Amino acid sequence: MTKPVQARSFDAIAAAYDAHRPSYPPALFDAVEELAGLPLAGARVADVGAGTGLGTARLYERGARVTAVEPGDGMAGQFRRGLPDVPLVRGDGNSLPLRTGSMDLISYAQAWHWTDPARSIPEVRRVLRPGGALALWWNDGDPSVEWLVDQENRMRVFFGVEVPAVPSHRARFRAELPDGLDFRTRQVTWSRRVPIDTHIANLATHSDFLIGDPAAVGDYFDRERALLTALFPDGAVEEAYVVSLAVARP
Repeated sequence: MTKPVQARSFDAIAAAYDAHRPSYPPALFDAVEELAGLPLAGARVADVGAGTGLGTARLYERGARVTAVEPGDGMAGQFRRGLPDVPLVRGDGNSLPLRTGSMDLISYAQAWHWTDPARSIPEVRRVLRPGGALALWWNDGDPSVEWLVDQENRMRVFFGVEVPAVPSHRARFRAELPDGLDFRTRQVTWSRRVPIDTHIANLATHSDFLIGDPAAVGDYFDRERALLTALFPDGAVEEAYVVSLAVARP
């Protein structure tokens, strides 16, 4: 399945994505301001691949003048229901529907890996004003937390992906950052406590599961729920995250 088709798999589950995916901690946006060298309050920001607006909402709360960019029908519809006061334009990072030199900051929350850097980097350079910044970030499970590493390894086995000998907390930077830009990086740890069913519902919104065989995926989640219920008999888990942030001035 091609990357664009996999990316658009979220449209059918936009409400569940919005309800169950984690947001981002305030410390992340402190780090964005520091590494980008600009305050978010009053800044003109394009949040690309905005989805249902989990990252956009936090930028808006910080006083940024945000314009969201989202290609998917379902995700855009959910965005408009949740953030009716934030401008949304349809498009993607490979061809930004934005004026040249119009933005102070372009952000990608969990979305840069859906772009073609050969196209998206020139678009970033075109749309940013001189001295503007590009900020990319991803939420990943904390590799220092044993039960999360065990779960990640079970998912890798399910999808037929190699299990690393030692989990890396810097894997996103190695795998995702494009060549040719000088990135400064920061990692922010945070957590949220949620019911096991919410945790499973969060996992179920990930694209690999969305495009998988429904019967096999359902069986996987039944087994995962049973394992977690035995491990956490009070019915809740502490999801621990590392947000990997990279900021460049193209």
